[in-house]
Amino acid sequence: MIADFRKNMAGSPEYARFAPFFIFCVITSAGFFIGKDWLYWLYALKVFVGLWLIWEMRPFVTEMRWAFSWEAVVVGVLVFALWVGLDPYYPKNQLLFKDTPDSIWNPFARFGDGSAVAWVLICIRIFGMTIVVPPLEEAFYRSMVYRYIIKYDFTKVPLGHFDGVALALTSLLFGIAHFQWLPGILCGLAYQGLVIRKGRLGDAMTAHAITNCLLGCYVVWKGGEAWKFF
Repeated sequence: MIADFRKNMAGSPEYARFAPFFIFCVITSAGFFIGKDWLYWLYALKVFVGLWLIWEMRPFVTEMRWAFSWEAVVVGVLVFALWVGLDPYYPKNQLLFKDTPDSIWNPFARFGDGSAVAWVLICIRIFGMTIVVPPLEEAFYRSMVYRYIIKYDFTKVPLGHFDGVALALTSLLFGIAHFQWLPGILCGLAYQGLVIRKGRLGDAMTAHAITNCLLGCYVVWKGGEAWKFF
């Protein structure tokens, strides 16, 4: 089965960017649908599965390489500020997401304050959202979806190519895939703008990692209602 997976990725640029993202999302959804302790253990599992998926993708998704720039730092911090700062001022995406106490990922509430199990799960989560999520999401949204809207043979479209329709549609799709849809849309615009400006995917990956890491640290520091950002 793994051999077939690799063969499919080698033979299809779309498959190489979509299939790993889809697998990652399926595990995420399973945790929310099954609920209870599975919400925590499946997230930990998907982090390790995600690491393996990224390893398998690397030979076929050559643009998926980390890059650092001052623009990436600025965008990463700015998106974090927008994500938290805008929160009280717009309705959330309750059409696609549950908004109940049971749907909030808070291992302290489940395993106890100061629990070693809770801290391990939190560390795995922050690691996953910082190191695993950005490459998978950026390769899917900013590399494939954006360019696929422009041209069916999307690999022929340079990463730095600007297209207003593709930018709007990709950012909208990215936004509605989040409970916090409004900063999600703005986030999509900012990350895609980085890709267009720099002509590479790595800066958006770094900005995404900075945003997520700051969000994770903020949640642990703030506690209370901030757990909804996980």
